[in-house]
Amino acid sequence: MGMLTPGADPVRKVSIIPRGLALGVTFSSPESDRFNYLEPEIEAKIKVALGGRSAEEVVFGDISTGAESDIEQLTGLARQMVGRWGMSGAIGPIAVLPRDGLSAFPAASEVSPETQKLLDEEVRRIVAEAHAEVRTLLEENRQRLDGLAQALLEHETLDEDDAYDAAGVPRPEAAPADAYAAVARVTT
Repeated sequence: MGMLTPGADPVRKVSIIPRGLALGVTFSSPESDRFNYLEPEIEAKIKVALGGRSAEEVVFGDISTGAESDIEQLTGLARQMVGRWGMSGAIGPIAVLPRDGLSAFPAASEVSPETQKLLDEEVRRIVAEAHAEVRTLLEENRQRLDGLAQALLEHETLDEDDAYDAAGVPRPEAAPADAYAAVARVTT
């Protein structure tokens, strides 16, 4: 998904060698340091995180517990989009989640039950729409997915160039320096 999703960070390395609790890993990183992300870039992160689970559905017709960490990550991103960053038309530019779990009154909710329900519905909508797009993209690019899987079975770890070649996906050109990052570098 990282290779096929516009706005996603470039894939740097892929491995099927288990590390810690992970059964394999895909390492992606931006071309330069980032200080700010645009909404489509966060949506791309959610789609990339849905890639493993969606690939299980497409390839095996079933799911496993293997995507636990990815699901936690994408859920957190979707919640922050809606509840902290004002990236939901249904709620608007209102912070309804405390920053980093901080609250003036930890035992009390700072939002109404109706707003909490709306937040939950928006998170589900964002994730459901992304999931549908990811499934479609993987189904349409099944040959690329299989090519990458075959190369990983043969080599276990692929660097950036080999991974893109195995998937038959052209390596993206380096994006121009992020305007936000450029300004941040000048002001620090």
